[in-house]
Amino acid sequence: MKDLRSMTMEELQSLIASWGEKPFRAAQLFDWLHGKRVKSIAEMTNLPAALRGRLEKDADLTTLRLHTCQVSKDGTRKYLFVLPDGERVESVYMPHDYGKSVCVSSQVGCRMGCRFCASTMDGLARNLFAGEMLEQIYRIEEDTGEKIDHVVVMGMGEPLDNLDNLLAFIRLLSHPRGRNLSQRHITVSTCGLVPQIRKLAAEKLAITLALSLHAAHDEARQRIMPVARRYSIAETLAACEDYFKITGRRVSYEYALVRGENDRETDARALAALLKGKKAHVNLIPVNPVSGRDFAPSEGDAVLRFQKILEKNGINATIRRKMGADIDGACGQLRRRLAE
Repeated sequence: MKDLRSMTMEELQSLIASWGEKPFRAAQLFDWLHGKRVKSIAEMTNLPAALRGRLEKDADLTTLRLHTCQVSKDGTRKYLFVLPDGERVESVYMPHDYGKSVCVSSQVGCRMGCRFCASTMDGLARNLFAGEMLEQIYRIEEDTGEKIDHVVVMGMGEPLDNLDNLLAFIRLLSHPRGRNLSQRHITVSTCGLVPQIRKLAAEKLAITLALSLHAAHDEARQRIMPVARRYSIAETLAACEDYFKITGRRVSYEYALVRGENDRETDARALAALLKGKKAHVNLIPVNPVSGRDFAPSEGDAVLRFQKILEKNGINATIRRKMGADIDGACGQLRRRLAE
């Protein structure tokens, strides 16, 4: 059965029409799903009883159940949600000076195999529906009482490996009758699936694309990220450049700093040379320690030195504030620990 929370307004209109209902019922249904964010069809009190009965019988309504919430001393909140089929996903709430942000998952697990990541250690279980991605935001807003200003799709999974559901999620999240979040406040990360980057660019959305780069040379990137064996740095950056040309949205480059692996001065100079002349912003991220992985975060002096070399060479670079390290901060850690 189709998940109501994942359906676009147009899909709801088509469904309602096929059942012989009045067209305005679709707008009422959309409001219950994304305005009031009800947890059951029974709560949709302005719909006729017969329609509610039909919805109960012939459709599903995704609602996530909170399993665990860990609260960090820095205000970060790490959530583990249970999906309707019993699978679990993580989400993170992060308070910043500029507003409140949520990091959502797009898949249960991941098949990309990045060596520093906990999400991929057990492989991919399944994709998330658009409604399951939205529910992470809706339930966190309900729990915190805060309005979320920014959404980053950087949790469990590779978002572009679930492109159709991702696009539906973005359109529903930014719909004026729903959450109405500006697409400029949505960031989607990718490890570098070149064909999907080009498909995303063709949609001409106003979101920010963040490429997980993590190395300036193919050989080094292949050691860290298996996807680099399929797509070279050159063709990945070419797709990102085309994304900028088509959408006008600057690409952000994520660089996880791993001690002794990619944090040397020579690495910084190579990265500066690679990005020279591009509309590039680099986020430097000391990698989170993950149980079962042998990667350690770069030390503070090495991180600062790396940043200074980039900036000296004309590359805009910021060091991402480390948040939630005391509460299984890295994606996938909490899910794996509680499954053991």
